[in-house]
Amino acid sequence: MNRGKVYLVGAGPGDPKLITVQGMECIQEANIIAYDRLINKELLNYAKTDAKLIYCGKLPGKHALIQEEIHELLVEKALQGKIVTRLKGGDPCVFGRVGEEAEVLAENKIPFQIVPGVTSGIAVPAYAGIPVTHRDHASSFTIVTGHGRKEKGMDHLNWEAITKGSDTIAFYMGVGNLNHICKQLTQHGKDPTTPVAVIQWGTTKRQQTVTGNLVTIEELVNRSKITHPAIVLVGDVVQLREKIQWFQENVQPVLN
Repeated sequence: MNRGKVYLVGAGPGDPKLITVQGMECIQEANIIAYDRLINKELLNYAKTDAKLIYCGKLPGKHALIQEEIHELLVEKALQGKIVTRLKGGDPCVFGRVGEEAEVLAENKIPFQIVPGVTSGIAVPAYAGIPVTHRDHASSFTIVTGHGRKEKGMDHLNWEAITKGSDTIAFYMGVGNLNHICKQLTQHGKDPTTPVAVIQWGTTKRQQTVTGNLVTIEELVNRSKITHPAIVLVGDVVQLREKIQWFQENVQPVLN
């Protein structure tokens, strides 16, 4: 049987120019491109004219393809001898479920390659003028999934370790859970005046940033109508935005 190959590719955080050279080559080589919701669709313009584009994005209550079906799709197309590029937002190894997909491919003896991408927890703050580390402000950085709901029994984070063990914390998928995040951080020892930035649609023309602290940020985000997709960044590095903000944002007025 002529097995194909699967590339598990990180497309970067939104700006199409932030995809890696190798990631772009995988798009250009593919017979099949299975892409997620948050990738920049401009990248699909670089696919071969006869490449088949398959949307694999998931919205709450409206799943185009559930994860098991994605596994079946990758295996099926590769066994047909196709070159498949699985295109994911950011870096595929950071909350991208690439480990699950790679396991399935390995079990089916299908050749695959993981192509790292620029992850949003670093790139999005950079576009907002916030480096995640700085000699005077932060020597450690933590990436955390932020959507675990306590009321649903889904919050499995070690909040004490996160709070006390890292200078800068980036929460992915956390804007809808902002109240819980801020409460947990303050209850476990973070100063309530610790700066916080929430950055929506980072690295794109739609980027919008709101800054405050652990006490004020939820109200500011609500007034600015910021929703998913957004990164929540906590730490003293946020104050550097005042000096080094460089990217022109889509500024929305906040009504008093």
